[in-house]
Amino acid sequence: MINPITGSETNKKVSSMNYYSYRLMIRENEDNHILKCRRLYHKYVVDIYVKIETERLTFIRLNQTKLRSEEYIHLRDAINTDGNAQNVGRMTILPATYIGSPRHMHEYAQDAMSYVRHYGTADLFITFTCNPQWIEIKQELFPGQSPIDRHDITARVFRQKLKSLMNFIVKHNVFGETRCWMYSVEWQKRGLPHRSVSTFAIA
Repeated sequence: MINPITGSETNKKVSSMNYYSYRLMIRENEDNHILKCRRLYHKYVVDIYVKIETERLTFIRLNQTKLRSEEYIHLRDAINTDGNAQNVGRMTILPATYIGSPRHMHEYAQDAMSYVRHYGTADLFITFTCNPQWIEIKQELFPGQSPIDRHDITARVFRQKLKSLMNFIVKHNVFGETRCWMYSVEWQKRGLPHRSVSTFAIA
């Protein structure tokens, strides 16, 4: 493998996510033509995301013993669901560390319910929506591009503003002391992210 910075050979291996993150980064004094391809760029990003997810799922499938999947009660669950003990087959267990898996979502739902049980209902419910006309987004676009051509910039700017909003509420205590909070990020049909924030027990 050739190091793209030094040009020398290296034996270090990187994951697909790290490699494509490097490919999609914006760098000064370097013209990244991939970022100028508009819809073709969108297709490229979707394809590499599928590749990254396939790599993760393959690792989980081939390392079930390391993940101690035999401790799960998947056999009993399969029998209860299907009703046929002969039709169980070989199952692959997705752990809670795999984002988007049923166990991962169930863990988050249980955490949210424990917040409500311990602190009561939320005192504030805030919706924070991305604006494609933010100056931070427009100044990073190439000439002739619109925000719809660069979802990577939209996501990064939204992430930074999301962190600023949470610091504004939690660390600076503009609404009072925050004892607990949680949020969820969703994508609207027109392709822009927005987030719902629930803040509990503000003094």
